[in-house]
Amino acid sequence: MDYIDKVLEKLKELARKLVEALLGPEAEPEPELIPIPVNDRSRRR
Repeated sequence: MDYIDKVLEKLKELARKLVEALLGPEAEPEPELIPIPVNDRSRRR
């Protein structure tokens, strides 16, 4: 059973490398933007 697990793990790794080679690396999530407070009082006058 341990041998089968090792073979499956190797196959997963090869499949991941193949997909990365064909499609590029996995997309990383966009960093969440931090809102910046703006003093808007001067524009209202």
